[in-house]
Amino acid sequence: MNDKGHIASAFDRDLEGIQALIMKMGGLVEEQITDAARSLEDRDEELAETVRRRDERVDSLEDQVNSEAARVLALRAPTARDLRVVLSVLRISANLERMGDYAKNMAKRTGVLVQMQPMGASASTLRRMSRAVDAMLKDALDAYVQHDVELAQAVRLRDQEIDQMYNALFREFVTYMMEDPRNITACMHLHFIAKNIERMGDHVTSIAEQVVYLVTGSLPEDERPKKDRTSVAAG
Repeated sequence: MNDKGHIASAFDRDLEGIQALIMKMGGLVEEQITDAARSLEDRDEELAETVRRRDERVDSLEDQVNSEAARVLALRAPTARDLRVVLSVLRISANLERMGDYAKNMAKRTGVLVQMQPMGASASTLRRMSRAVDAMLKDALDAYVQHDVELAQAVRLRDQEIDQMYNALFREFVTYMMEDPRNITACMHLHFIAKNIERMGDHVTSIAEQVVYLVTGSLPEDERPKKDRTSVAAG
């Protein structure tokens, strides 16, 4: 094997290592989303605390991805498609880290909400919303590994479902608050949790868009479909 072949082989090994870190990070974030939503529905403060503590592992994995990517950029000086691979990895890890932060924030609010009366079936609805985001994330990561643009585009479209669920919950919380001002504090916490989950959907969509960029060299040209109308209504 000539020097160029050795360099290419080493670069491929570096990328495989970084990809393994991304998948480990993605799996941990999936676990965080699931457990954060379950701790709320089950009113499980111990599980919520576990989610809060485990966020450090997500942050540590992002640091490892960033360090490895910086090393590859410095040593290999990738160009063209190889450079896109490294840039995509950095952006995907950043999105995963933010999703981990949102899961931690959900768990923090669970500790407050368990001291209050449940608001109807909102906790169960929030868990269904979380499951939908989790399923999107699994598919986005599969699309990344398989370089599957079609699957990535399908994930982008599914973000509308998350927005619609968020809008329905927003209206539900407004109704509870209008019926009884004593519900305002609990509903505000629940609304922030719903917004965190909705933002997770946005970050999964960003991951899917990075898959499109990785494979095609361009981000999707069509505007990202959004169904969150609460900010419009508030204005």
